[in-house]
Amino acid sequence: MVLTDIEYLISYLEAHNVPKIHKKRHTYLTYHGLSEHYTYILKQGIIKNSIILQDGREFNLSYIAKPDVISLLRDEVSKFTSQPFNVRIESDEATFYQIDRVTFWKYVNATPELQNYIKNYYRKKLSENIFRLQRMVMNGKKGAVCAFIYSLIDLFGRQISEGILIDFTVTNDDIAGFCGISSRSSVNRMLNELKQDGALTTRDRKFIITDISYLIDHIAN
Repeated sequence: MVLTDIEYLISYLEAHNVPKIHKKRHTYLTYHGLSEHYTYILKQGIIKNSIILQDGREFNLSYIAKPDVISLLRDEVSKFTSQPFNVRIESDEATFYQIDRVTFWKYVNATPELQNYIKNYYRKKLSENIFRLQRMVMNGKKGAVCAFIYSLIDLFGRQISEGILIDFTVTNDDIAGFCGISSRSSVNRMLNELKQDGALTTRDRKFIITDISYLIDHIAN
């Protein structure tokens, strides 16, 4: 069986007995701007990446819900590097591989398969950053909310009789943070519009998308 890049990385870490750590819900793994000498690889769980803006507000960047390296956005030779964003645990628990960052890069430089993973990692992160920028710049507030909810389908979507269940609880505060909206009341107003227009409903604080074409129609192409 041919392993995917991330499957190869996980098997490599296991073979080299890289230690694992466990973090509970709403605790932080790293903080934006603080020095860190570890590289972290998510094995299991859901995390949220965010940064702190100059006015003190938290701006959300992404959810990660599959095994992946948390951040490689710094050079490979420095033992310590400042963290590019906050990483908060959003599932009940998350498990990470924790490896000295210089050791991690030694593994990468010695292994073509890991080099391929890193190349694809940076390509994927660039694509995600472009998408987030487009969502912020090309859509109004309502379009940004529609685009964000639509993006949750790949991460947490599950088909049920009523539509597509987003099987994860997302708060209005988090939506505001992802969409660059200053208040949760604005988010609440837009969500009510989606519900009144028949595009969205909720059950047990989780979204059910009942009209996916409505979301697509409100996202700028």
